This record gives sequence, structure tokens and C-alpha cells, in this order.
Amino acid sequence: MTDAGWDDLKLFLHVATEGGLSGAAGRTGLSAPTIGRRMLALERTTGRTLFVRSQQGYRLAPDGETLLEHVRAMQRTADSIADWNGQAFAMPIVSIGADAWLSEFIAGHTADIRGRDDRFRLCCKSLHKGMDFTYREADVGLVGRRPEAGNVAIRRSVAVAHAVYKARELDGDESLPWVSLGTDSSHAPADKWVFQHHEAEICTWTSSPGLLPRLIAGGNGRGVLPCFIGDRFSGLVREGEIIAELTYTLWIVANDDDRHRPEVRQVIERLDALFRREGKRFAGERS
Repeated sequence: MTDAGWDDLKLFLHVATEGGLSGAAGRTGLSAPTIGRRMLALERTTGRTLFVRSQQGYRLAPDGETLLEHVRAMQRTADSIADWNGQAFAMPIVSIGADAWLSEFIAGHTADIRGRDDRFRLCCKSLHKGMDFTYREADVGLVGRRPEAGNVAIRRSVAVAHAVYKARELDGDESLPWVSLGTDSSHAPADKWVFQHHEAEICTWTSSPGLLPRLIAGGNGRGVLPCFIGDRFSGLVREGEIIAELTYTLWIVANDDDRHRPEVRQVIERLDALFRREGKRFAGERS
């Protein structure tokens, strides 16, 4: 049976299911004589009698019953593969990669990036260590350093400012210790700033950027946050002015091949519009 082709086996399934050539002809569009010849050829190929033929139709012989079980299993597998393959083309995916702070912002503004009628799926990736566009970790990246190499398309976006924050009820207390990200979680200049300037005064640290504003708001001390996070976090107040040396330019980056995909281009345009609309918030300008 190793030489039996899948087309003939599918035709066999129709004959077995319909109980004869005419029913199979109606299902396949082939003529009954053609189907009859192909079933004879299948029996020669397998070396087995598959049908008991009579004026009433085609009844399965014992070997035909056995083959039918195998072909049905093959059909289920083929259907499963077709479903799996079809899912891949159901709706394209656009992934957005960014650090933990920007990922949190994106998560709160997905409605500005994808509308209800848009035919693509969205994947939000938190890549605090940065992105390697060589391996396409994301379709669209939000980065704080302009890529100098690689086959990428780059769009300049907004300025992102940072400042020191502390709990509102501790406003006026100048003797507070510091809260920081741990060195193993510090990748951007703002992540490292507290360790570089106040290491001896750090009493609390975390490996999770998402916990940092909560620890500060909990009264554990002062810490550095992006203004677009700190200014909107309940219970926090800004201490002092913006730390000018930590302000960076945000870049929207995509692989130069991917940016021509309609859904990727659409996401880039909407991200650009979103950041520019929120530009004062990112720059730390008080309302």
C-alpha cells in the first residue's frame, strides 16, 4: 500500500461512504467509470480485495473495512493540518517590543493602536533588556537609542524625561532613603542612576520595574521614574526638577522589510500619532 496515492485513498473514502460509484461521482465530479477504474487500480496496488461489487452497489470487503479505518484516521490528520495552517493566515500579528515602562503605557492605549475593525492581532512584548532587530524580536520596537546598524526603518518620536519621586505623605521629608532597581535589572541609564549617585543610601530595591513605583508610593523612600509613569501614579509627587542627563529621544523602529506590511505600517503611524499627542506628558511638562 506504500504506493497508494492520497488522491486515490480519498476517492476510496467517498466510495466507501456513499456505498457506490454514483454517489462518489456526485461528491467528486468524476464520472462513475473513471472512479471504478481507479478503485480497481487501488486494489491492484494494495494487493487486496477492497469491495464486494453487486447490482446494489459497492459493499466493503473485510480488507476494505480495515483500510477505511486507516483512511479516516489519515483524513482527520489532514484536516487538523489544514486547520493549523489556516489559523496562521487567519489574521496577521503585529508585535510591539518596548521596555517595561513603555509596555505598560502601550497596554493602556491599545484602543489607539488597533480598532475593532482592524484585521490584525496585537502582541505586546516587554523587552527591558533591549531588542535585537537582527532576529526580529518584535515587528515594531520602541527604543531609547537610535540603531546605528541593521536593515531597519527609523522614526524619531518624543523626548522622554525622568525625575525623582516620593510618596505624597512624605513630601517635605529630605532625609528619605532611596529605592532602586537591582543591578541585574538595570539596563538603561535611568535604571542605573540611583546606584551610581546614591548607592550607600539605598534601603530597598527590586528586580521588577513594575514594582518600583509601588515601593516608592509605599513610603520606602525616593526613586527615579519616567515622568509619564510617576506623574500619573496615585500617591506620588515629584521631588525637584527633571534630571536633564536622563532625558532621551524615543525612536520607533521596524525591520525595513516588515514596515511595508499594511498592518505594520498602520501600527507605526498610530504609535507615532499617540506619542506626539502625549508628547508633553513624556517630556515631563506639568499641566
